[in-house]
Amino acid sequence: MSTPHQPAPPPQPDPGGLARVLDRAFGHPSGALGRLGGWVMARGNAATEHRIVDLAKIEPHETVLVVGPGPGVGLEAAARLAGRTVGVDPSPEMLGLCHERCGDRAELREGSAAHTGEPGASVDVVLTVNNVMLWDDRAAGFAELFRVLRPGGRLLLSAHEKWLPVSRHVLADEAAAAGFTDLQTWTWEPPGFAALAAQLRAGKPA
Repeated sequence: MSTPHQPAPPPQPDPGGLARVLDRAFGHPSGALGRLGGWVMARGNAATEHRIVDLAKIEPHETVLVVGPGPGVGLEAAARLAGRTVGVDPSPEMLGLCHERCGDRAELREGSAAHTGEPGASVDVVLTVNNVMLWDDRAAGFAELFRVLRPGGRLLLSAHEKWLPVSRHVLADEAAAAGFTDLQTWTWEPPGFAALAAQLRAGKPA
């Protein structure tokens, strides 16, 4: 006895597959997707990158460390002002884009917030935009950034508020636990359609 033909079930969405694509484009950029993600980040984050550089008030004699520079928009802006500029990123694709944008104006190396490769008390300013949500260990990241800053140095951090794993006030508490002082946190609405940014400024005691 024959049975009626049953239509094949519709394909089910693969949220894990989408997450992997987004991670390769934005979280841990790699390959062609990573370069595409870099192109998107360069345009979507530009206003925030420039705002953070402006807030840092970089002086010509200072050394600036940019953590997670992505395609290098903020790195380039900092390099035009600082005496020495260093960018650390775990993605070879992003470091390649930084080199294309900045040339020899910035030192580049693979690294992260927790592993910068910088000696202690060697930089005056740390900048990081839309990167803190990718830190595997925020306590280790804040501790490392505190270590590499000179006394009197400053940290400027910005991230899409909706992507933060904790509130900006908790981030400030975590920075304070690492030794940072003079903490300020606020939100900023970039021009255009970019997401609301949570921002933080902190200092290392002189």
